[in-house]
Amino acid sequence: MASSPSRRALLRAAALVAATPVMSTIPVGRAAAQTGAAAAAAAVAAGLPAPTAWAVRPFELEDVKLGQGVFAGKRQLMLDHGRGYDVNRLLQVFRANAGLSTGGAVAPGGWEGLDGEANGNLRGHYTGHFLTMLSQAYASTGDQAYADKIRTMIGALTDVRAALRTAPRMLAVTGKWGGAHENVRGSYQYVDLPAAVLGGAAAITLSVWVKPTHNANWQRVFDFGNNATRYMYLAGRNANGAPRFAITTSGPGGEQGLNGTAALPLNQWSHLAVTISGSTGTLYVNGSAVAQNTSMTLNPAALGTLTNNWLGRSNFSTDPVFAGAFDEFNVYSRALTAAEITSLQTNEAKNSSAGLGNLASYYFSATTGGTFADASGRGLTATLRRTWGGPSHPGFLAAYPETQFIDLESRTTADYTKVWAPYYTAHKILKGLLDAYLATDDDRALDLASGMCDWMYSRLSKLPDSTLQRMWGIFSSGEFGGIVETIVDLHSITGKAEHLALAKLFDLDKLIDACAANTDTLDGLHANQHIPIFTGYVRLYDATGETRYLTAAKNFWGMVIPHRMFGIGGTSTAEFWKARGLVAGTISDTSAETCCAYNLLKLSRMLFFHDQDPKYMDYYERGLYNQVLGSKQDKADAEKPLVTYFIGLTPGHVRDYTPKQGTTCCEGTGMESATKYQDSVYFTKADNSALYVNLYSPSTLTWSAKGVTVTQTTDYPREQGSTLTISGGSATFELKLRVPSWATGGFRVTVNGSAVSGTPNPGSYFTVSRNWQSGDTVRVTIPFRLRVEKALDDPSLQTLFYGPVNLVGRNSSTSHLQVGLYKNAALSGDLLPSLTPVSGKPLHYTLNGTEFAPFYEGTEDRTHAYVRRAEPKVVFGNTDSGVANPAKSDGTTLLDEIWAGAPFANKGALVSRVQSTVNSWVSAGLLSQADGQKVVTTAQNATYVP
Repeated sequence: MASSPSRRALLRAAALVAATPVMSTIPVGRAAAQTGAAAAAAAVAAGLPAPTAWAVRPFELEDVKLGQGVFAGKRQLMLDHGRGYDVNRLLQVFRANAGLSTGGAVAPGGWEGLDGEANGNLRGHYTGHFLTMLSQAYASTGDQAYADKIRTMIGALTDVRAALRTAPRMLAVTGKWGGAHENVRGSYQYVDLPAAVLGGAAAITLSVWVKPTHNANWQRVFDFGNNATRYMYLAGRNANGAPRFAITTSGPGGEQGLNGTAALPLNQWSHLAVTISGSTGTLYVNGSAVAQNTSMTLNPAALGTLTNNWLGRSNFSTDPVFAGAFDEFNVYSRALTAAEITSLQTNEAKNSSAGLGNLASYYFSATTGGTFADASGRGLTATLRRTWGGPSHPGFLAAYPETQFIDLESRTTADYTKVWAPYYTAHKILKGLLDAYLATDDDRALDLASGMCDWMYSRLSKLPDSTLQRMWGIFSSGEFGGIVETIVDLHSITGKAEHLALAKLFDLDKLIDACAANTDTLDGLHANQHIPIFTGYVRLYDATGETRYLTAAKNFWGMVIPHRMFGIGGTSTAEFWKARGLVAGTISDTSAETCCAYNLLKLSRMLFFHDQDPKYMDYYERGLYNQVLGSKQDKADAEKPLVTYFIGLTPGHVRDYTPKQGTTCCEGTGMESATKYQDSVYFTKADNSALYVNLYSPSTLTWSAKGVTVTQTTDYPREQGSTLTISGGSATFELKLRVPSWATGGFRVTVNGSAVSGTPNPGSYFTVSRNWQSGDTVRVTIPFRLRVEKALDDPSLQTLFYGPVNLVGRNSSTSHLQVGLYKNAALSGDLLPSLTPVSGKPLHYTLNGTEFAPFYEGTEDRTHAYVRRAEPKVVFGNTDSGVANPAKSDGTTLLDEIWAGAPFANKGALVSRVQSTVNSWVSAGLLSQADGQKVVTTAQNATYVP
């Protein structure tokens, strides 16, 4: 045990007193968390009530080590991915936004780049996920490689924020003749020239060296104008990809132009020149005249004095900013001759026959500032600027301009191509920074995180409540993810009153009030926009004591589970919810967005801290052992994390592990899930008097507070039980073993080989209390049974479970498989005897030629998560009665009603159930007397497994 508490321990301690006034004056910095922890200890020592917000608490990741098993195998794939990935690729968009060198790094693509969906309006989110993944990997393994990557990223983000805080500065690169200035793509930078740059000249030459780095059309090399009506520009690429010069006083329809014939090569220097004299305009590319117009009536003098004289920016706001480098921009008050332009190809302007431009001349020689001297003698200093100005607050940090945040404040309709969840992205970055601080004690990460919250508060606190309510209610644009949870966590460290106030500014009152009143309004809502909101509201309850937050979260959970839950634990269709109770009616190729499962697990876990209802951990096991595990492909990949976005539940669906180029929100949460599989295996009661064993997973817990180690040895779920061994010392505590709700086949516990008395009930915790000694061994046996779960809105559509494991059929058919399971059902009610085990493959079975395998196996097989239950004949113990299996109007069949009475103590009990059920159905006119007798006789003559 370390001599000083970890950051996470300090956070936990500080969080328990987050609402106490003493926290509000704690300064930000390395001492802040320590002061917060000291305040917590002082508060308790002074006799104030001990914190009661969390009745149980989790252990830190470093306290629980995973043993070999299905989780460790999946985790290793992600650890290897994270260890080998070049984080400079993730930092590329941040550095570009700040006008810093990207070092040639290539962004991952997809949502995390400039060219992805909606122009990459979520860029930066994936970087936050990656920071969290690295932080969890470091906490879990102690591998310094992860800490090194974290520090690299934090250092880079610190540089980015510093660059954003100041006016843009020249990015010097090697030019055609020496130094040059580069506009990194994504920097939104341009060079602003003084109004007098054209000098009212009627004849003119504009000459420039450019090295374009991107092939977007309509990037302006220069644009001199007032607006989109009066201007003169040179674009590196027109609609056909070739250079174009145009001049107009009446907008695009009045343009007089010159068009090149070929595209400029990327990443190579090209010389462009335009001359106008009289009625003739000529466009030169690399010394050759490629276009000429002898009927021009416009020249710069006709434009007058212009307000927007720009290099790299267009007067049309939707045009892209020029991406590439500039060298030697010269403006002459005459038309250079062809020979003079040829001379410029092999000489600096000052050494050419043309000489320096007499109206303006910029070398772009290296400077540490953001201004460029004019060598023409006219003193027309140029200034480097951003199209969006600069941040509204020094704490701003993002991979794109603040414009998305500004636009959201007046937006009334969703348009993700313009504003796509900026506060969601801010949350991911903030969460990554906080996790990085907790993992590495790097104060820079805390400073960045605190600054982000200061900036958000400076924006949002100025808005009226009606504006905030509108913003948070807009689909996608107003999505803010789990930002409230992270802000409250940060507040427990900083103690800044503004940070807690900021968290409350994200209250979506319409939703909170409806859920607090247990009024289900989820139909039509964007699922993952709203699930993580509630983890934040639970934390706000912790910090403020306002019960409506906790009540709303509990009721919300109950609206989703089970009423909108698929068997694997997922929810949503095409990211949205439909009416309560619709399950079969929402199955599609876009079912069960993986982020939804990730966030439902977090919410379930957090609610359990307040209310130890086993249903929360029952759900946690379902979602973790099925959708979350199954969302990770069982394959190594250096480039992609290989995690699903949607889990298609249609028949024969093939899981897509690289959706949208592999950088969606779900890949992000998938990376996080795979590095924290152990976070809920064990909890401790707040006073350390009890240890909750929530999941049966090979793992080792170091319980420092008790001075003991608990080692869980198991191959669960391939093993139907687990062994826990106490070592390191002696301690008195209650061992609370979760009895899964599906464990109807018995739950047996022995300590040192002796059975423990008591009746474990499915869906509860079984408690063993004693003074534990080193060497004590607890054996838990949990027999599995095959069962089905029926879709709420279509009982004939069912999914198979063996213990905690969802079994899916592997079959190329795109229609629902017809499956019968009663033919050899056991007296216990176990349906497994109707399936045939596959030798050498645990948890694999065949039925009617189809293999059924665990959903958690991350394969690319065509699978059937739901099957159509078909029991056409009444069969017992593989003996066919010859009688058709009748059904009631609600779809319940005779066999359904018979087997609903399982488990049966013996064959006689089953036959008795058959007789009473047959009598009821005959009396109701649903079965003939003769067929009823055949059914009873068959049941009497059949042979059953126990």
